Order: sequence, then C-alpha cells, then structure tokens
Amino acid sequence: MKNSIATFLFISLFMAGCKTSQKVPIPPTPPPPPQGIELTETYWRLTELMGQPVEKDENMKKEIHIVLKKEGNRVQGFSGCNTIMGQYEIKEGNYIKFSGMASTMMACPNMKMEGEFNKVLGAVDNYSLNGKTMTLNKARMAPMARFEAVESK
Repeated sequence: MKNSIATFLFISLFMAGCKTSQKVPIPPTPPPPPQGIELTETYWRLTELMGQPVEKDENMKKEIHIVLKKEGNRVQGFSGCNTIMGQYEIKEGNYIKFSGMASTMMACPNMKMEGEFNKVLGAVDNYSLNGKTMTLNKARMAPMARFEAVESK
C-alpha cells in the first residue's frame, strides 16, 4: 500500500512537472507620450489677463510675453512697454513663484495693461499646462493670466 501511494505521488509530481506551460502574451510596450510643450524655453504669448482678452495695440512695440529660461531659473519677457526680467522658482505640485522682477523704465501712452501684468506676476503661486496653453493662477481662483505657446520667436 505504501508503494502504491508513493508511486501515485511520484507519477502525480512527474506529470505536473511535465505539463506544458502556457505562454502568457506580453502586451506591447506603449508608445512614449507625445512630446508636449515644455514650460521652460518656450515663448509664452499673453492671450488673456484677469479674464479679459489681450491683443497687441498700436502703441506696443511687440506682444506681451515671457520665456522661462532653464539656465539660472531666469524669466525674461516684454510687458507691453518695457522689457522685464527676474527669477522664478518651481516647486512640486506646479507651484511657481516669480521674484526679483525688474524692468526697463520706458514711458508709454498706456501703462495700464503693463501694470496689471506685473501685479499678476507678483501674485501668482501656481501654473497649469494644457497642450499649447499655460495659465498662471493664485490658489484655486480662476486663471489670472493665460498664455499660448508660440513656435519660434
């Protein structure tokens, strides 16, 4: 009886070991995500400020924009009348802070838009990217500034 039990166990183990294994198909590697617009080294043209559309007027030398440079975390741009420069800091969770902002001191006929834009840069604390659009926000309020990425300037 012991021999028959041992033989049965041996044959069962042998059969289990000989069982062909099924190959589980390995799913193909997904393609890498599409290359989106980067926050840094992109020319960001201002399209909306405090909920109002922004258009270049005849008194502006060029459109209002910013570029966040990787090197030295520098920001540079144009605020409607003057060239602006300063620094930015990015922290986890899409937090951004602009500091040490300075500008040239040109006088223009209408400085209202420039003043509002500079106030917004001093007030924002976070950003979001969606395709070719960047928004600068304060807390969970509506976007304070909306930008569109421009291919090359």
